[in-house]
Amino acid sequence: MSLDSVRAFLAQHAPELQIIETPERTATVAEAAAVHGVATGQIAKTLSVWLGEEPILLILGGDARIDNAKFKAQFKTKAKMLGADEVVHWTGHPVGGVCPFGLAHPLKIYADVSLKSFDEVVPAAGSVNSAVRLTVDRMVELAAATWVEVSQSPPPAGS
Repeated sequence: MSLDSVRAFLAQHAPELQIIETPERTATVAEAAAVHGVATGQIAKTLSVWLGEEPILLILGGDARIDNAKFKAQFKTKAKMLGADEVVHWTGHPVGGVCPFGLAHPLKIYADVSLKSFDEVVPAAGSVNSAVRLTVDRMVELAAATWVEVSQSPPPAGS
């Protein structure tokens, strides 16, 4: 169902993009980066977060983590993740396959600046073994995402 909803979304909005299905599981950033041959930061992980009683999606680079102070400054509340059942209900996608496309319910979507380090990113495509390759700008456009800065700064080189 979830993969099908992403496939239908892309057919309507981005027919030039192809879903990549792999025999290997790609549910974690490390698994996805290894299977797709990209840096972990290029895996566009989509987190489901509560803003009060409203669920939102937050897309970060795979190696980025939420900075709680930046998140609170941006959204005026603490980051609280949805439970696995809530994720499936709101997105239609299983944990490990969540992406900003083909959602079960319309959600506000935010893209973290950690993604701007890359030209091409690889978000999941609705299942734990599917993905799509596209430019960061195209992903943000298709997701109708708003740019935010809520990730921790990367550690200095060599540390």
